[in-house]
Amino acid sequence: MTVITDGLIVDGTGRPGFTGDVVIDGDKIADVMPKRLPDPATPQFRDATIVSAAGCIVSPGFIDAHSHSDAYLVIEPDAPSKLAQGVTTEINGQCGGSVAPRYGEARLSSDWASLLGERLTWRSLAEYRDVLAAAKPAINTVQFVGHNTLRSSVVGYAGREATPDEMKEMVRLLEKSLDEGGWGLTTGLIYQPGKYSTPQEVETLARATAKRGGFYATHMRSEGDAILEAIDEVISLVKATGIRAEISHLKTSGRRNWHKVDAVLEKLEAAVSSGLLLGSDRYPYCAAGTDLDVVFPDWAGEGAAKAECARLADPATRSRIVAEIDASGRDWSQVMIGGTWHADNKRFSGRIVADVLGGLTPGELVCRILEKDECRTGAFFFGMSEENLSKIYSRPWIVPGSDASLRAPWGPLGADHPHPRAYGTMPEFYRRVRALGATREEAIRRMTGAVAERFCIRSRGVIEKGAFADVAIWRENTFASAATYDTPHCFATGVECVFVNGAVPYRAGRFTGERAGRLLERG
Repeated sequence: MTVITDGLIVDGTGRPGFTGDVVIDGDKIADVMPKRLPDPATPQFRDATIVSAAGCIVSPGFIDAHSHSDAYLVIEPDAPSKLAQGVTTEINGQCGGSVAPRYGEARLSSDWASLLGERLTWRSLAEYRDVLAAAKPAINTVQFVGHNTLRSSVVGYAGREATPDEMKEMVRLLEKSLDEGGWGLTTGLIYQPGKYSTPQEVETLARATAKRGGFYATHMRSEGDAILEAIDEVISLVKATGIRAEISHLKTSGRRNWHKVDAVLEKLEAAVSSGLLLGSDRYPYCAAGTDLDVVFPDWAGEGAAKAECARLADPATRSRIVAEIDASGRDWSQVMIGGTWHADNKRFSGRIVADVLGGLTPGELVCRILEKDECRTGAFFFGMSEENLSKIYSRPWIVPGSDASLRAPWGPLGADHPHPRAYGTMPEFYRRVRALGATREEAIRRMTGAVAERFCIRSRGVIEKGAFADVAIWRENTFASAATYDTPHCFATGVECVFVNGAVPYRAGRFTGERAGRLLERG
């Protein structure tokens, strides 16, 4: 038994905080008291571990509503970048990419596959569950099924519509994965091969998901020029299927689209007011982070990395790719190279493309970098507005989602150059929404109970008797991000102690190795 004493308890519901004590017994919260418990020397608490939270907030552990740690939880189960922020649960398998099911031509993202190596033994979601359980992750995970992974398992990476028989097989494989623990379906409709799907294909899969009580989260077909049309597609899907839906990392990308933010918010709020089960998440930064090969013209990206590398190896095709990239009108002063793989490319990580051209055109430099990295290079795209981010964060239905895998400054994950959101999303979200006028209780509700309620994560996201003991103890005045685009591998400050299912994987800046995270089940 553990007794957390004298902290300011902010319980995740939005109710006013109060000074009191939290009793943890096993993996559950046994009691919450708004006053001092009896002297721990009394028989009831004689053997209890006493944790002083004086001067600290005691809140539910934070829930990252949009994450990509599916594979990295196996590679680095201590989940250091997330624990140091107070994160106790992640929602994974996002943007259409998940670790399972993995059949046919389906390939995991190149960084996942190369770092997993011999540990990549699973194909089904059930097999992944076994591998994850053996790794003993420090935090909980909610696992979605990615449409791109599903489609590539059945259709492959061809740029065409699925046939009726392929649709039936995708539905079968989706239903099997949902029965094996999948929480729902995600799409990444700007990525390979999901971008080739019709709205009818996505709706068919969403309908199958809804019948099993699953959820839907989407990286829409557009977050810029056609964002209003993309939102209409999501709303039509929700109306047709009745599924609960999350619009991932809500944004208006590209300066020419910044003025659309009011229309975007009005459209979404009108849909919610009409009874549709919609929500959204957003990371607290104005640069997107994704693969550098998204700058390729559509035809050059078909077939994913292997096909892209083959095109780069052909001089005539490469020249065409370079020419089309150079003619795209992209502002290369707003593109930063992120994680690289080849030793010759390491000097570019954290550098703006326009600053390192060295006499090359942007298309030539990008193709050289991608060729050496075998089309695995990461990049940051500074295409969002601070003012629009504040407008989005002013809405109480926006919750934090890092859009980032967990990271560590050491080991195989330490060689990467990630987006700072991997280390700083929670403190930055808290800082920004508080600056916009949200109360302490409301900000914490959006980071905990609101996410749990939206995704129907039972008995988590709250500090109450009978809930699972996912608890963060942190100091409000020092809760801050230290990560930057230049030096991203820096832990957040201010979190003193984290409990996950009653275990303590993080305390006083140390990762204890006491790991009790779980793959959570729907129901």
